[in-house]
Amino acid sequence: MGKRKEQLNLLCDIGDLAALLSESVDIEIFLQRTVSLVARNLSADVCSVYLYDEQADELVLRATMGLNSEAVGKVRMKLGEGLVGITLERLQPICEGTATMSPYYRYFEEAHEDRFQSFLAVPIRRGVEKIGVLVVQKEQKNYFDEYDVMTLRATASQLAGAMENAKLLIGMNQPKDKKSDRPAEYKGVRFIKGKSASGGYAYADAAVMRESHGGLMTGYDESENGRTFTLKDFFVALEKTTQQLESLQAKLSQRLPESASLIFTAHFMILKDAKFIDKIVGLIEKGTPAPEAIRKVAGDYMRIFLSSPHAYIREKGNDMEDLAGRILKNLLYASADEIGNERGRIIIALDLFPSEMLKLATEDVKGIILVSGGVTSHVAILSRSMKIPLIIAEHRDLLEIPDGAPIILDADIGNIFICPSEKIVEQYETRNRTSQSVAPLKSRLADETMTRDGKRVRLMANINLLSELTLARDLNAEGIGLYRTEFPFLIRNNFPSEQEQYVVYKQLFEVMKGKEVTLRTLDVGGDKVLAYMDSGAEANPELGLRSIRFSLRHLEIFEQQIRAILRAAPPEQALRIMFPMISSVDEFREARQMVVESMDDLESEGLPHHPKPSVGTMLEIPSVVEIMNELAKEADFFSIGTNDFVQYMLAVDRTNEKVANYYRPFHPSILRAMERMALWANTWGKEISVCGEMAHEPEYIPFLLGIGIRTLSVDPQFLLGVQERISKLKMSDAEKYAKELLGQPTVKGAWNVLRRYPE
Repeated sequence: MGKRKEQLNLLCDIGDLAALLSESVDIEIFLQRTVSLVARNLSADVCSVYLYDEQADELVLRATMGLNSEAVGKVRMKLGEGLVGITLERLQPICEGTATMSPYYRYFEEAHEDRFQSFLAVPIRRGVEKIGVLVVQKEQKNYFDEYDVMTLRATASQLAGAMENAKLLIGMNQPKDKKSDRPAEYKGVRFIKGKSASGGYAYADAAVMRESHGGLMTGYDESENGRTFTLKDFFVALEKTTQQLESLQAKLSQRLPESASLIFTAHFMILKDAKFIDKIVGLIEKGTPAPEAIRKVAGDYMRIFLSSPHAYIREKGNDMEDLAGRILKNLLYASADEIGNERGRIIIALDLFPSEMLKLATEDVKGIILVSGGVTSHVAILSRSMKIPLIIAEHRDLLEIPDGAPIILDADIGNIFICPSEKIVEQYETRNRTSQSVAPLKSRLADETMTRDGKRVRLMANINLLSELTLARDLNAEGIGLYRTEFPFLIRNNFPSEQEQYVVYKQLFEVMKGKEVTLRTLDVGGDKVLAYMDSGAEANPELGLRSIRFSLRHLEIFEQQIRAILRAAPPEQALRIMFPMISSVDEFREARQMVVESMDDLESEGLPHHPKPSVGTMLEIPSVVEIMNELAKEADFFSIGTNDFVQYMLAVDRTNEKVANYYRPFHPSILRAMERMALWANTWGKEISVCGEMAHEPEYIPFLLGIGIRTLSVDPQFLLGVQERISKLKMSDAEKYAKELLGQPTVKGAWNVLRRYPE
């Protein structure tokens, strides 16, 4: 058994995949090295990879170790045909001790596989997408056991992203290219009002990226004038591009562990595609200038990707544009790394690829202005997660601002000042110095948070990124009251596999060892859009297929996340799983059943997992107020997400400036609903916390304590201030204050009470 566990650990090590990919000359070699590695570690006579061709609806043998190599590309079977086809159709492992006796067995003469009796196959999938099948075989009968099944499943999960890209790049066609121009205007503006996508303040010189990397794809660059590029120049640019991506990926794996070093898998796979490289080389050898050859071949690939009906494949078009732009930049400029000089500046760009955004984050940029895009784009989400001020301002004349021009970026309200006057600079700098001077010095929380009259309150931390854990731990937070699991889903071009999620969650538990950790399951939809998910346009996405509704619609994605959480949590640690946007007891039961079934499956597979997680729910929708008695009988704990709860209770979008003043947490209906939910939770002895913005706002803290809330979860930067606020309160005063607020029949009356909250 110890040997089997060693195999599992080896195959699950995410570094193996990175090494296989970086050391392989092309895709075929990568696939061949993969099957060899798997065969060696499972002591199998055969290992094969079959990739699914959606257009032909066929599985195609793409690499093998042990079968006849001439069968590669020739052995094909329909979905549901043979043991391999059944594996992908059912999306379940198939293990046969005597394969030739199975009614599903199909013999392929060209493969020479009749002597191999033991057969084990697992599906390779990425979220809802079918990618292929990983197969091992052995001459000996009844060879593979449950540990081999676990090992192969883990391996397939880890390889899913790379295999998906390999599948897309094999055997692509070449449609004709077409170029476009992007005219720009200049108006010489000095002040622009934009829309804040990530708050903050910056005062620095401008660095204008008039085109992103992909912009070099759109046409002739003046640096090409009169220059001749050789094949050697092209290969030097390729090598430099590879080195840059590897360096960037290494930096990101430290700053953003959620990336799991696989963000650029598609880029690396394209670089390993011999057909892609050979087509460019062929054009150059026939006399086509190297930049034009790169644009031509990459453009052909892009059009194929972008014409796909599947969003996740269309995303590959962006990967190709980004990569080709990088190659062009390294070809055209003697020192591409120095072009732009972004460090310490405010970046102005038409748009940015997520990869460019991530690189800028490692360059310590002070802020970003985008001339296009939206506050829900991946780049905007990244900027908020990494605390980089960002404004969206649809003014193309910003691209004509000279490099080095001083800019003030007030991303809290969306103001942009170009070449500001001394008076404006002094006003903003004074405000910034004042803000910094009143910021609390970094220290540790007291071990316990107590009111002035000795009542205990628990203080937990909200976490978006693993990089925030260190601050939460150093500040002595009692645990994680809310870990938002969606970032690994938002950063990628496809769903993270079970194994990739496991790596992220494992780090979460390691940093917070011994402390309670609450993970909220996937909360996407609304303003958190998965660009690779074909979910169709929704007239009102906030009321659409989001949060737990998305998970229950896509059970295979939900199952992978729950399994990853259960596997990552140490048995002795307090694990809590929380579902977002629950609207009924039925919905909660259905979601909880997934936890039960996942635990049963892990138990039957012999995989270590947490034996008894607490299962709770967010309170965010008005419908839960009237069923709190029933919900409190079944859920282990609750957390009020006040941001969404206020929005849904009052039917107001707080990001819409036309109605933002209607977003009032002090509305009598909000306060009374929260009091009722707290009452039912406490009646049944179930913990109820608040994890929304109200939890850290000084005027609401006494109200929350007064209605029976004894746990608050806030972003780490608010922990010290919240503890200080609580330490000055008497619980008896808080209860009186809450009673007074609850007695107000009007919004105005509640506001008047709130304005004089007790100190």
